[in-house]
Formats: sequence, C-alpha cells, structure tokens
Amino acid sequence: MLDQLDKKIIAAMQDDFPLVPEPYQQIAAGLGISQDELLRRLASYVESGKIRKMGAVLRHREVGYAANALCAWIVPEEEIGRIGKLFAAEAAVTHCYSRIAPPDWPYNFYTMVHAHDREECNKIAARLSTLSGLQQYIMLYSTREWKKNSMQYFREGEETI
Repeated sequence: MLDQLDKKIIAAMQDDFPLVPEPYQQIAAGLGISQDELLRRLASYVESGKIRKMGAVLRHREVGYAANALCAWIVPEEEIGRIGKLFAAEAAVTHCYSRIAPPDWPYNFYTMVHAHDREECNKIAARLSTLSGLQQYIMLYSTREWKKNSMQYFREGEETI
C-alpha cells in the first residue's frame, strides 16, 4: 500500500527530470525529505515491482522516426501467448497487445511499429509475419499526432486512476 509520501514521490518523478548536478537532491528538497529517503523509497518501489523503470521520452518524429504503423493481426486464440511473447521481444515493436475482436473486425492482435519511413515499417511487418507464420495483417499508418503523453498518477486536484 502506498502512503501519501509515496504518492507525492511518484507524482514528482513523472515531471521533467531536473538537469542539475544533483537531480535527486533537488527532487527530494521539493518533497521535504532527504535524498537518502527518496533513493531508499525509489529502490523499494523497484524491488517490490510498484515501478518498473524510469526513462526518457523521445519525441520520435523529431529524431527522424516519421513512419508509425499500428499493425493489426489475426491471431488464432490458441496462439496468442506464443505470438505475444514473440512480438514483445522485437525491438521495433513498442506496443503489443491483444483484444477481443468485434463482430465486423477480424483483427485481435496489435503491434505498434516505428521506423524512419513506410518502406522500413513494411519490412518490419513482413519480417514479423515470417517469424510468426501469421499471414493476415493490415498496417494502419498514423497521419497526424493529436496527443501523446504517459499516464499521470497521484496528481493533486486531477482525476487519476
């Protein structure tokens, strides 16, 4: 169970990381705790599995990854586990999930692929098809980005899950 300080720490760690010589010291000071307390709690969150990682968010279009395709696959239900592990292990796949297909849409498995251009995306999908043995898929390319951000947790005054 998380206490109020845990929630404040998690909320603070979602902000931009301070570009200063001692960023954890600055974050801890903002929370009114010591750097040691902050680092101890962060280590405990990782150890317990409450947080998985901390990392940078790259704006992929700004660094040249201009093609983004949601690849929708038809995967037999008995193959979902095998395909999920196979595709999730691929570096080119950033999102990988299965869903229940509605009656008028046969695709039940989705992978998000980012590449420099559509030709590269197509090659990645073709390689995934060959690796998996799946033949039925379509590629839905992004045409415009309307919003992109991570879920925010434990923000005061904001709705959170």
